Amino acid sequence: MNLVDRAKAPTPKFFKVLRSLGLVIAGVGGTLVAAPIVLPAVVVTVGGYMAVAGSVLSAVSQITTADCTTEPEDERA
Repeated sequence: MNLVDRAKAPTPKFFKVLRSLGLVIAGVGGTLVAAPIVLPAVVVTVGGYMAVAGSVLSAVSQITTADCTTEPEDERA
């Protein structure tokens, strides 16, 4: 299964919740980085890390599939 097929396949409910949480974290981080006021450097740095972590969480959660088929044990190599 290639990456496009995985992105289009059904996603389990748990990973849908994680995907949404990741989008919220990425949004908050992006808001901290792009704030129109001067924020302390540590807050901007944490915001950058939040944006990256949220994006990765959302991407990994999106490509997790609910495929219920399993391979026979002798074919798993």
